[in-house]
Amino acid sequence: MDFDQLLVRFFGTEEIADLAPDQLAAGIERLRLQFGLERDSGRRFALWCLAYMLGAAPDLEDAFEDEADREAARDFMDEIDREMEEDD
Repeated sequence: MDFDQLLVRFFGTEEIADLAPDQLAAGIERLRLQFGLERDSGRRFALWCLAYMLGAAPDLEDAFEDEADREAARDFMDEIDREMEEDD
């Protein structure tokens, strides 16, 4: 799943920073719904990553049954957090 395509699919734009709060909330709700319905592990992981970057990801224990998926999510969180620290 391409990041820009995910933004357009759930938020209607690639420029998420330009969204009004209610548009952002509606997109997050659509994202959460799709995450709950998705059965493909790769797509589910991509949706979780987007949700994490928006501060809306479910806990790892709730999101992933497979330990390898949880570990990949931890690695993603560490990388994103490290990049955020470097930007500050």
